This record gives sequence, C-alpha cells and structure tokens, in this order.
Amino acid sequence: MKSHFFAYISKIRWITRWGLKRNAIPENVMEHSWEVSAIAHALAIIRNRVFEGNVDANAVTAAALYHDCSEVITGDMPSPIKYHSKAIQEAYKSIETKAELELVALLPEALQGDFAAVMVEENIPRETLQLVKAADTLSAYLKCKAEMACGNTEFTKAAEDLVVRIQRYNLPEVDYFIKVFAPSYQLTLDELLYSSEKQRSLSQHEEHLMGPCD
Repeated sequence: MKSHFFAYISKIRWITRWGLKRNAIPENVMEHSWEVSAIAHALAIIRNRVFEGNVDANAVTAAALYHDCSEVITGDMPSPIKYHSKAIQEAYKSIETKAELELVALLPEALQGDFAAVMVEENIPRETLQLVKAADTLSAYLKCKAEMACGNTEFTKAAEDLVVRIQRYNLPEVDYFIKVFAPSYQLTLDELLYSSEKQRSLSQHEEHLMGPCD
C-alpha cells in the first residue's frame, strides 16, 4: 500500500503564517511547527524537573510537531478572523477536526491509531494539550518580538495580546522559559558567541582563583 500522508503534510512548508501583516521575517507553518515542538518539549522537561510534574515529554513533543498539519487542508486562519466571533470559532474548529481525521485516514490502517493519538486534538490528554498551546503562544510571542526588533510596529498590538494570554495560562514552566530563555532571542549570533566566550572566560578565571581542589 502506498500512502500520500507525509508527502501531503510536507506541503505545510509553503503555507505562510501571519498573512494579514507585513512581515520583516517570513515564517512558514513547517518552521513554526519545529519551534513549537522544541519549546513544548522544554516546557514538559521544566515541569518535570523544576516543578515536580509528571508529564510525558515525548508525547508533548509529538503532539506539538503535528499540531498545525491540518492547515495543509484548511490553510492558515489569521487569529483576528478565527476568534472574531464564537460562530466562526466553532465552525473553524469543526473544519479543523475533519481535516485532522482526513489526514490520519491517509495512513496505513496499522498506523492510524498512533497518529490519531497525537494529531486529533480531541484525543490528546488535557495536560499535553495545555503545554502545546502554551508553546504555540510563546512561539507567536517570540515572533512578534523579533518583528518589533526590526522596527515593524504591525506586531505591537499582537505582542500585547499574547502577553495577556501568556499571563492567563498561569503556568510556572512558561514563566521559567520566559525568564531563562526568551531574553537571548533578541541577541545576534555575534552577541551570542561573545556572551558564551565571556562566560567561559569568567568561569576559567574563577577556577584559577580557587586553585585545585584537594
């Protein structure tokens, strides 16, 4: 049996996000999905190691990786339109679910159950879905900050709205990520390299002052 599943979802690389805004930094759904999965994995690990949680980090990562694949059928719906009214939101959610099921149906039958568990939102555990949505919001916030750093004021209001949404999550692992990791996103590669070299030099200097351990 031949399946078009992966060929189909690979087309998300051609779906551009933030279609109603002028972008200084173009972003497609495929690269967004990678970033969301990386952040979601980090949030799960932070919850488990720092805040004594017990979430399956691998399941969270897989759900995040596939979270926007249905857009290969539906296209990217800009948030101002998606959330314009309850009727539109409910209609889009119904279409999104049908698209998820249609994609899963492209797989060989023996694989469908495993993929449905991470691709069909109604099958995903609440705690997993919570972290995926938080990671999705963080990714969008970081995108807005990057655009604003380029002088693009079109993303200012979106950034403000996303800050409010992030605060409403009230998740300590999200606050941890913002405090520990988010500030570095504003640095250039040269600044990151310089910062790493400076930190390494300080550590070596401290070791020299302390002398060898007995």
